[in-house]
Amino acid sequence: MRLSNDAHAFEAVSDAVDEVNKLKGQVAAQWNEASQFDAEKDKNSFRKYEEACDRVKNFYREQHEKQTVEFNVRVRAEFKRTVHARMGIWEAIEKLNTLVDDSDPDTSLSQIEHLLQTAEAIRRDGKPDWMQVAGLVHDLGKLLYFFGSEGQWDVVGDTFVVGCKFSDKIIYPETFANNPDSKDPVYSTEYGVYSPHCGLENVMLSWGHDEYLYHVLKKQSSLPIDALYMIRYHSFYPWHREGAYSHLTNAEDQRALQAVRAFNPYDLYSKSDEPVNVEKVKPYYQRLIAKYFPDVIEW
Repeated sequence: MRLSNDAHAFEAVSDAVDEVNKLKGQVAAQWNEASQFDAEKDKNSFRKYEEACDRVKNFYREQHEKQTVEFNVRVRAEFKRTVHARMGIWEAIEKLNTLVDDSDPDTSLSQIEHLLQTAEAIRRDGKPDWMQVAGLVHDLGKLLYFFGSEGQWDVVGDTFVVGCKFSDKIIYPETFANNPDSKDPVYSTEYGVYSPHCGLENVMLSWGHDEYLYHVLKKQSSLPIDALYMIRYHSFYPWHREGAYSHLTNAEDQRALQAVRAFNPYDLYSKSDEPVNVEKVKPYYQRLIAKYFPDVIEW
């Protein structure tokens, strides 16, 4: 009889585990399902860099000339030894609100409007709260602009790998001609300083708000790894949209690719949405902030 009871208990536990796994599967399927909010939007009207204003073109020329290996090594060393500010997430959002991104051809919205549009689009599609939070904070790395950056070129814009040949999948690839790394005997080769399929975790991406915020939050938040991938790679268009750097990526990067592709429509196509009522949604997002972040973050 005891064996029978033990068998029934085992079956009950096993069934419960199966149910939990089903629920986990439903959550996983939910966040990476195709976005719905943008179904009727004309995607061809976004990222039209061939029609971009001189402000955008001049920005990328400067970025491509100045993002060198030497600069990226130096700025990472400075990041590790410097705390620029101590403040909470919502305070950081409000501080960022005075910046207009010179690299963005799609919008002149303030940063708080873009962050809330992104988060609200994710929320409307019923995605999990951690993904909504990723949308809310994904551009907070642009605080670098107020922390002694050399301009906007080391804060915003599409990111790319430094230390190897500049990919022709990068926007305006001809503007790398004046970057000294393009003529370096090592940095100008296909693999440069890297080995085949070393993984993106082991390469240097051009320094900017994505890379900065990823390193800030991976130690100061409880966000899941997929949210951190969304933050780190959302501007890495040569990879997640154009398919560049397959010679450097590994199996783990496929998971990151799935995450950033699930996130990208919300970042990109929500920019044409109506402005969000900040005071109306603020209490909701403050609750999510409290769930995933400490009260004060070192920036």
